[in-house]
Amino acid sequence: MDLKENRFQQASERVEEVLHQGDCVQLVNDKNLFQIIGIDDEHEKCWVRQWPLLPQGSPVFEVPIEQIASPAIKA
Repeated sequence: MDLKENRFQQASERVEEVLHQGDCVQLVNDKNLFQIIGIDDEHEKCWVRQWPLLPQGSPVFEVPIEQIASPAIKA
């Protein structure tokens, strides 16, 4: 494993440690905010929906945990 891969893996593990159902996060390459609906640590994926919710509701979709850029800053 090269240095770049090792740094990415360490960063990914730190993000996984702080993810919780209900958290608002941003995705890599997306400026929108998303809410975590569920997390599957074993398969390294989670389900999110855009936040705030649309009047008709926001569709839930699956993303790899590595696509989570960061948890939103809490006030």
